Amino acid sequence: MAKKPKKASAEEGEAADGTPKSKKKLMIMVAVAVLVLIGGGGAGAYMMMGHGDGKEAAQGGGHGGGHGGDSKAVGPDTKKPVVFVDVREMLLNLSPESPQDKARFAKVRIALELKDAKVEEEVKPLMPRVEDALQVYMRELRASDITNSVGLFRLREELLRRVNIALYPAKVDAVLFKDVIVQ
Repeated sequence: MAKKPKKASAEEGEAADGTPKSKKKLMIMVAVAVLVLIGGGGAGAYMMMGHGDGKEAAQGGGHGGGHGGDSKAVGPDTKKPVVFVDVREMLLNLSPESPQDKARFAKVRIALELKDAKVEEEVKPLMPRVEDALQVYMRELRASDITNSVGLFRLREELLRRVNIALYPAKVDAVLFKDVIVQ
């Protein structure tokens, strides 16, 4: 029993001596946290103002490049408008899942996203080629291939590849589904 009071007095001594050390550690931890927050906020503000996107360095631009006559403005105001070209609505016979299944149909409306009007002028005369490439591929699809989002994503990627092959050297940026109805 004599040992218990000695331990209690030893713990009290540590608490009395440890208080300044714990306050010092707490102050250091708070200072580090504040510096991290300030640094993160400053970096975020720098990126939001458009200085840290890396586009200037990648284009060979940057500081010391003259009076700004050659600089390309970056921002939402200078973004070129994209052009959308509608593909004629297609009604397709889908391949049956098994030979005894009855016929299933798909009605699809698609738009092609192009980067500008120049490409649209190149694409318009070639639309029969695009429709043929789409029809030939989509006739081999089964209803299960296009009834879920994964299937539609794969279909979009494959159609983009086939359309770009049909329209070469013109390039389509995206294939967009307007309607997909499976019956």
